[in-house]
Amino acid sequence: MLRVQEVCKKKGITMQDLAKRMGITYQALYASASGNPTIGKLSEIATALGVEVVELFKTNGDNFTALIDQGGKLYRFDSIDALTSFIWDQTLK
Repeated sequence: MLRVQEVCKKKGITMQDLAKRMGITYQALYASASGNPTIGKLSEIATALGVEVVELFKTNGDNFTALIDQGGKLYRFDSIDALTSFIWDQTLK
């Protein structure tokens, strides 16, 4: 589960404010944040919040799993470092 709402709260903004910053509707943002957003959409959300993409995934404790479907291929990440590396590689393409 993404932490978009939690990060918004820490930044002192609402999801509606974030949607306006991104130039999309609240409904579109909510659908992305609670569904399966693309890496591009994750990057847009993170940029609008002023955080790194991995901040949208961090959890309490050592338990971390992220599943990303990239072009029909499912990738599983069990660490923030592995996810960060993957996202960095994808944004450079």
